[in-house]
Amino acid sequence: MSLLRELFNGELPRLVMFDLDGTLVDSVPDLAAAVDKTLLALGLPAAGIEQVRNWVGNGARVLVRRALAGGLEHAHVDDAQAEQALELFMQHYAANHALTQVYAGVKPTLDWLREQQVELAIVTNKPERFVAPLLDEKGLGGYFRWIVGGDTLPQQKPDPAALRLARVEPTQALFVGDSLNDVRAAKAAGVPCVALSYGYNHGRPIAEEHPAQVLDCLSGLLRPAANALLPGLAG
Repeated sequence: MSLLRELFNGELPRLVMFDLDGTLVDSVPDLAAAVDKTLLALGLPAAGIEQVRNWVGNGARVLVRRALAGGLEHAHVDDAQAEQALELFMQHYAANHALTQVYAGVKPTLDWLREQQVELAIVTNKPERFVAPLLDEKGLGGYFRWIVGGDTLPQQKPDPAALRLARVEPTQALFVGDSLNDVRAAKAAGVPCVALSYGYNHGRPIAEEHPAQVLDCLSGLLRPAANALLPGLAG
């Protein structure tokens, strides 16, 4: 029995919801490039990929504030400077997604779920304006019935509001993510959560958040539970 069926007592869920950055795609190279161009335009030193990787996960506004602060804590950042930086960042990020890559195992898993008529959704803290174009550009457009961005609702993850939009019973839905925001949103919504080990979680192992399962590849959902952590299919 596959891990996915084991999570739902031998059945398939009606809905599988996915985070985007760090779960389906590795977007940090493009995010870091946009952050660095923004910082340089403001006369500040570039941050680099490794720092940006630890700052991603709470939406563009928080990412920019962390970049200005040079760390996760950003309460002291000037609001006017942050707004200026956010506008620059949005311009730079919109211009190029060439470095973003789809993770291994993603497309085969999405294909299988679609063949089984499982509804699919994206719930991300990325601004909504970027989500559908990025999915289309990376060959992931058309899979998802619902797309919820970080500015679609007044709340964003870890608030559970977005996970409830589809009006599917929590026991019939699954959330797949990579960060503490994903696991905490799912738990607050009463939805089982599977987490990916390779994503962005501010430098901390995602297992510390105690999701239902931690996988090294998305295709582990389709394998027997005992083999779920084996290396995945090529995406």
